[in-house]
Amino acid sequence: MPTVTVDKNKCDGEGTCVDVCPMNVFDMVGGKSEPTRAADCIACMACVNSCPTQAITVEP
Repeated sequence: MPTVTVDKNKCDGEGTCVDVCPMNVFDMVGGKSEPTRAADCIACMACVNSCPTQAITVEP
């Protein structure tokens, strides 16, 4: 299962990851992205590739 992390210092709260994730891994919590369903991640990298601040990492 991939490990999904969000650097809260880099996250601008735009929510692009919420919109592009096909597995609905992310929710906005307190104005920042949170991988609340990280176990559902399929490592497609859509979130990583779309994050304007490069706040998201996905490790195998």
